[in-house]
Amino acid sequence: MKLYMHPGACSLSPHILCRELDLQIELVAIDRNTHRTSAGEDFYRINGNGYVPVLELEDGATLTEGPAIVQYLADLQPAVVLVPRAGTIERARVQSWLNFITAELHKPMVLLFRPAYAPVKSALFELVEKRLAWVATQIAGRYLTGATFTVADAYLFVVLNWSPWLEIDLARWPALAAFMASVGARPKVQEALAAEGLAPFGEAPTFYAPPAMVQIARQAARS
Repeated sequence: MKLYMHPGACSLSPHILCRELDLQIELVAIDRNTHRTSAGEDFYRINGNGYVPVLELEDGATLTEGPAIVQYLADLQPAVVLVPRAGTIERARVQSWLNFITAELHKPMVLLFRPAYAPVKSALFELVEKRLAWVATQIAGRYLTGATFTVADAYLFVVLNWSPWLEIDLARWPALAAFMASVGARPKVQEALAAEGLAPFGEAPTFYAPPAMVQIARQAARS
């Protein structure tokens, strides 16, 4: 299988899942400026919306949208149990988290990165902070739903990892900071971060970014 991705982007979530499940995956990085693969292929021909992730199966079929991809991957290895069995309330709860993360955190946080949405930045920031405050009250244990790591945890970890670049201080919510530390300490998560060239930064190295961004952060801290 192939995973079309950007380092550190939402595609990191299915990448983490592939590592946790010991699934063989080929990472295909997409140039953000040209929207082409390293082989020169037009990414818009793979996903007309132009964004990652896209999972390409061995038969050439493709699947888009992270929440759908991670559930598909987890179902390939049901013995590992990174998503509960279909038809159970536990599965529905994980799906509820996936929907919440994609709609209430992922999307507004992505818009905060984009200059075109600067006029509504304060409103977006307020929304994200409100949602984060709620999530901090809902974490049921080490992970979102308790002691067991699921596909939803990988997704939340990736989205929260963008916090420093959006000037969101997760230290305000100790439960979220502890969550980041727990997920980030998982060996397979570390494998995925290293494979994407993401390095830790900050006093408490619970966030990860491409080396160029780490250098920018260090220069800003010294200035």
